[in-house]
Amino acid sequence: MVISGRTDLAGEAHRLWQREADQTSSLPGVKAREEQIKGFPLTSIEILDEEGAQVLQKPPGRYYCFHLPASPRRGSECFVPAVELLAELIRRCLPSRAESILIAALGNPDVTPDALGSLSAGHILITRHLIGDPLFARLHSTALSRTGVLGTTGMESALQIRALCQTLKPDCLIAIDALAGVEVEELCRSVQVCDAGIAPGSGVGNDREALDVSNLGIPVIAIGVPTVIDALSLGGDAALGSFFVTPRYIDSAVRDLARLIAYGVNLALHPGLSFDEMEMLVE
Repeated sequence: MVISGRTDLAGEAHRLWQREADQTSSLPGVKAREEQIKGFPLTSIEILDEEGAQVLQKPPGRYYCFHLPASPRRGSECFVPAVELLAELIRRCLPSRAESILIAALGNPDVTPDALGSLSAGHILITRHLIGDPLFARLHSTALSRTGVLGTTGMESALQIRALCQTLKPDCLIAIDALAGVEVEELCRSVQVCDAGIAPGSGVGNDREALDVSNLGIPVIAIGVPTVIDALSLGGDAALGSFFVTPRYIDSAVRDLARLIAYGVNLALHPGLSFDEMEMLVE
């Protein structure tokens, strides 16, 4: 049985399968675990083979998703623990000895629910041009690409990223993008990290060439948050099939989540920096 509903979240897809199959037993080809880390509920899904991938409609790999109890506004009680947890999950996905990282900020900066990647880019510590200077010996090499979208650049994101990978030869790619989900309570509250790459636009039925190890030749970590829901999943009217729903507070939510993701990336890639040092460098 293949799940119905359009979601980029592996944990959400697994819950859909359990509900639709009316069972709590394990799904062949999938390992699922629930735990609490730093006060946040964390769902870990490992898709082991093509059987699990076909049912959950996700490529094989490790998926981590934690739920935020409130908006992760800078200065809020949950902000620093959430940043630290995100950094830990990114480090779990990083290949060993990854010294050079390319970061891809995906999405459309002119469409608020899709601006997560672009807004995150404004808080990411970029260091490639500084490596070699003894003053920055504690930093790893990071470079950033804001790819835009096909309609404004005339180029697929994968085309741009592949060209940069051939030139810069990074050890790993980190892609940041807005996602789509089906559960209202997860909207702008769940942060997913995976090592299986990402197909930009897949959550809204606008699939583009995937950013993954098979296409780029390097490991790809994808980070995202669901910012829209397919309206059809909220009601049975087929006329809703061409609509997506986003919260009325999406402007502030995307800004807060963008900073959270950027800070998590910074801490994960530059472990020699404390939180306060990192914040001082990017703000």
